[in-house]
Amino acid sequence: MAGSAHAAVDTANREHARRASAGSGHAVWPTAVVAAVFSLAQLVLVRPGLGLGWDETVYVSQVSGHAPASFFSAPRARGVSLLVAPVAAWSSSTALLRIYLALLSGLALFLALRAWRGLFPVRVLACGGALFASLWVTLFYGPQAMPNYWVAVAALAAVACFLRAPTDRGALWGLAGSAAVMAWMRPVDAVWATVPLLALGLARRHRRALLVLLAGLAAGAAEWVIEAYTSYGGLTRRLSDGSAIQGGLGWHFAVVDQLRGLGGRTLCRPCTGALPHPLVTLWWFALPVLAVLALVVARRGRRRAATVLPLACAATAAFPYLFLIGYAAPRFLLPAYALLAIPVADALAHLTARSCPPAQRSASRLPSRPARRLPARPGRCSAAHPSAHPSHGSTPPSAPAPADRPTVDPVPDSPPADVPTRDPAPDPAPRPAPHRSLCPTPPPGQLPPPHPARRPLALVLVCACLAVHLAVQLVVLLHVVGAATAAHDAWGRTAAEMRSRGVRPPCLVTGHEAIPVAFAAGCASAATSGPNANTTEDGITRTARRTPVATLVPAGSAPPRYAREWPSVPVGAVRLYYVVPGAAS
Repeated sequence: MAGSAHAAVDTANREHARRASAGSGHAVWPTAVVAAVFSLAQLVLVRPGLGLGWDETVYVSQVSGHAPASFFSAPRARGVSLLVAPVAAWSSSTALLRIYLALLSGLALFLALRAWRGLFPVRVLACGGALFASLWVTLFYGPQAMPNYWVAVAALAAVACFLRAPTDRGALWGLAGSAAVMAWMRPVDAVWATVPLLALGLARRHRRALLVLLAGLAAGAAEWVIEAYTSYGGLTRRLSDGSAIQGGLGWHFAVVDQLRGLGGRTLCRPCTGALPHPLVTLWWFALPVLAVLALVVARRGRRRAATVLPLACAATAAFPYLFLIGYAAPRFLLPAYALLAIPVADALAHLTARSCPPAQRSASRLPSRPARRLPARPGRCSAAHPSAHPSHGSTPPSAPAPADRPTVDPVPDSPPADVPTRDPAPDPAPRPAPHRSLCPTPPPGQLPPPHPARRPLALVLVCACLAVHLAVQLVVLLHVVGAATAAHDAWGRTAAEMRSRGVRPPCLVTGHEAIPVAFAAGCASAATSGPNANTTEDGITRTARRTPVATLVPAGSAPPRYAREWPSVPVGAVRLYYVVPGAAS
C-alpha cells in the first residue's frame, strides 16, 4: 500500500528535485559559462600585463627568486604565496602569473556554484554567479595575488557543503577543503565568516559537520599559528600586532569609508573626500532590500536554511570591516558579496516571475495521478467523494486536505475483504468547465515546465537596472585599471633610474613606496617605521657602507637624517636619494 496522500506527494517531490539537481550537462553548463566568461573578462579588461601591486609584491616575493622576500607583517598569511608558487617559483613573468590566476579563479567560482546544485534552481545559481563576477572589485582582484577573492569563493562553497552535509557524505570533503582554504588565506576572516555555521552546528547538534568544519579551519590555520610562536612571539602577540597594524581593532563606523572606496579607491586610508556618484553606490543600498526580499521568498519557497545561512555568514564576514577598523578597502567585503549573490539572485527571479496560488504551486510540482474509485455501499457515502469517506486512509471530515497539496487517494494493493469488486458507477454530477490559469497544471504524466511564467514589465525593469549596473561597474573597473597601470609605470621608471645611477642587486630600497619599487628593481626593502618596520636608521647607515642603498622621499619633503648628504635626483612624484659604495662622488 502506498501510504497517505502526503507521503506520495513528498516522495514525488523528492524525486523531481533529484532529477532537477542531477549532474547532467543541462544543470552544469550555465554556471560553467558564467565562470568561463569571468576568466575571459579578467584577461581582456584587467590585462595580463598589469604589474604587481604593493601587497602582491609582498606575497609573491616570498617564493620568487626575482627579489629578496619583503617583510611579512603579522596579519598576513602564507596562503597566497603558496597559491602562486607553481608559477612564481620558476618564472618572473607577471603576464604568466595573471593568466594562471585568471583561469584558476574562474575554476574556483564554478566549483563554488556547483556546490549549491540542488539547493537553488540552476538559473538562480548562474544569475548569482554573474552578479558576483560582474562587480569591478571581483574582476580586478580575481587575477591578483591577493587573499580576499579566495576567501570569498571558499566561504560560498563552505556554506553550501554545510547545508548538504547531513544527507551527502561527499559534501563533508568539500566543507573541510573550503574551510581549510579560507583559514589558509586569512585565518581571522575565516572565523568571522563561519560563525553562523559554528553556532548552527552547536544548536542543532550537527556533530559530524561541526567537527569537519573545525578540522578544516584548524588545518588551514596551523601554519599561521606555528609561525606566530616561531617568529612573532606567540599567538596572542601576533594577534595584538595585527590589530595595531590595522589601526587598532575597536568600534569604528567604516560604512561611509566603504562607500568612498566603491568609486575605485583600492585602499582608503585615511579615507577622506567626497562620496562617489549615487549611480556608483546605488547597488550597495539595494543589497539589504533584496536580502530582505530573499528571506520572504525563502519562506514561501521552503528554502529557509539555504537562504538564511548565507545571509547570516555574509553579515558576520562584513561586520569587522564595517564596524571594527578605521579604514576601508573594497576587497575586504568580497566574501560578503559572494555570500549575498545567490539569495539576491533568487529575489530577482521572484520579482520577474508570476506568482501562483498555493494549490496550483503544489499541483505544478507533480504529474496528476487519477484516483481509484470504490463502489458505493448501502448507507454510506460514495467513494467518489473521499473527503466524506472516513475509512481506508481517506482524509476525515474533521481534517480536510491542506490547500497546498493535491488530494490524491491512496491506491491499495488489493481491495479490502468487505468491499465487493465491481465496476465503478458513473458520476452523475456534471463536471465544471476547466479554469484557465496563469500557472496551469501540466497534463498527466508530464513534469512541470522548468521555468515559471514571467512578468514582462518586471523583467524589463530588472534587466534595465542590471544593464545600468553592469555599465557602471565597467566604468569603475577601467578607471581602477588605469590608475593601477599608471602607478606601476611610475614604479618601473623609478627602478630604471636607480639602475642607471648604479643601484643594482644586491641593493636596498627604503622610504616612500619602497616595497613595490624594490621588487621591480630586484632589491631588498626596509622601513624604520610603520606597519612594515624591520630595521633602524643605524642599520641602514651600516648597510650603505657596503651595499648600494636608495631612499625615496615624496617631492617637497625632507630626507631622513642618514640620507641628507647623499646625491639625489627627482623622479616623477618622488626624489631619489642614493649611495653606491666605491663609486666616484
